[in-house]
Amino acid sequence: MKSNQPIGIFDSGIGGLTVARAVKKVLPNESLIYFGDTAHLPYGDKSTAAIQAYSVRIAEMLLKNKCKVILIACNSASSAAYDLVTEYVGKRAKVFDVINPTVDFIRENHSNEKIGLIGTKQTVTGGVYAKKIDQLKQDIEFTSLATPLLVPMIEEGIYDDEISKSIIAKYLNDSNLDGIKSLILGCTHYPIIKNQIADYYHQLNKSVRIIDSAETVALALKSFLEYNQLVNKGGHPSDQFFVSDFTHSFEKTTKIFFNNEVNLTQLPIWDELN
Repeated sequence: MKSNQPIGIFDSGIGGLTVARAVKKVLPNESLIYFGDTAHLPYGDKSTAAIQAYSVRIAEMLLKNKCKVILIACNSASSAAYDLVTEYVGKRAKVFDVINPTVDFIRENHSNEKIGLIGTKQTVTGGVYAKKIDQLKQDIEFTSLATPLLVPMIEEGIYDDEISKSIIAKYLNDSNLDGIKSLILGCTHYPIIKNQIADYYHQLNKSVRIIDSAETVALALKSFLEYNQLVNKGGHPSDQFFVSDFTHSFEKTTKIFFNNEVNLTQLPIWDELN
């Protein structure tokens, strides 16, 4: 691996651009190659075998583009395919997911407290966070809540008005989340409504720490690159954004997740890797 090689990031769609945005914020000189598997979204209702097959193929594409890091910016793929992708990639690149850095952050900063998580039905019912947090053996009380309306709400651009506030409040008022001291945003879409979630607790005079997994993994990635002297200190980074299926609505929605609208290029990955 060399410092001037790009960082590869992939997700089931374009929601993972929140992770790309967080990475870009702390590592502005890095070149990014982003791949959104829009032909197969959402991964949440796919089988483990299917997610693993998609993930390995995407990893191969990123390796062909000489990425020094492959970051799985998808909770479903992180849960189903992280170990397999790591084994497949071997020493050719470093593999990150969005779950392990978040669990590491909890171990270091939030032991002996009640922690909540909101996420998609697949993330919650899959139980990967519960399992990993239980393995910490740190007397952490963990609870989770599926919040399925939040993703379509955000993708429709409804995330900072009375409708979104009402939906957010309805979920956060659920008894499952009573007494939590920290809340994990267990979906790449949720950083978009991070401020609205914080405002909800602020209005109730409740002190709840919001754990943004996009920020957490970006900082973990930065630490890894610094420790291994792989930070790109040169200028003129070049970012590329690919999707497996293109529509203009995808391109328009990128502004919600990346702060800037980006040019998406359709890449027929499934044909070229056969």
